[in-house]
Amino acid sequence: MRMSSTVVIVALLLPVAVAARTPAQASAPAAKAASVPAYITKAIADPARAADKQDDVRRQMAAVMAFTGIKPGDSVVELDPGRGYWTRVFSQIVGPKGHVYTVWPNETMKYAAKSLANWKKLVKTPHYANVSLLQEPAAMLSAPRKVDVVFTAQNYHDYHDPFMGPVDMHSFDRQVFEALKPGGVFVIVDHMAPPGSGVSDTNTLHRIDPAVVKMEVESAGFVFDGSSDALLNPNDPLTVPVFDKSIRGHTSQFIYRFRRPAH
Repeated sequence: MRMSSTVVIVALLLPVAVAARTPAQASAPAAKAASVPAYITKAIADPARAADKQDDVRRQMAAVMAFTGIKPGDSVVELDPGRGYWTRVFSQIVGPKGHVYTVWPNETMKYAAKSLANWKKLVKTPHYANVSLLQEPAAMLSAPRKVDVVFTAQNYHDYHDPFMGPVDMHSFDRQVFEALKPGGVFVIVDHMAPPGSGVSDTNTLHRIDPAVVKMEVESAGFVFDGSSDALLNPNDPLTVPVFDKSIRGHTSQFIYRFRRPAH
């Protein structure tokens, strides 16, 4: 039986495409790109975040927000929000019927006093009336109520480091589990370390092996619910510090979603 020329071409190219994926990329099935709802597009276009917009393409804001599944009326816990890049969009998506609880670990205060001062001003701004500040020990996560989404970007690896405790990750991930409503999701974005490196690079390169994250979070009762390739960079060697000028702002990052079972 003769094959069409199209089939032959696809057959020849397929092994090349598969080989192009790194072992870390291939460790988890990538979720199909989600369409971006209008309420996310509107939130991203908010004039109040004009200074953030220059980073939206590089940080794939729309794709990440769509992957979280966040929607109007949801409640969100964001761990260690930094300058609020993600928070400002969360706030506009969830709207007046939703809420964003931003958690600042006490252990970060000596490194982020200025950022925290700015944050205290932000939560008093009427435009962000649905954003709250929670200052807590890194190892003791609590929220005023159960939420729909817990989100952390480029911070999960920090919880393994000496300055944060280090934190007992099984206990911490279990606290995240308890903070979520049944069916809620825990979304983790972080800098990728080489496969098999475990947590050896968290305090030096500020990277973490995605396989370790998956193992830790699943051990707390979560079900792995997919990944996104939106922030993968095949040109990142994975072996240099994330602040190195050769890669800063362009590290290969994994995006994992874990779900608390509905029952």
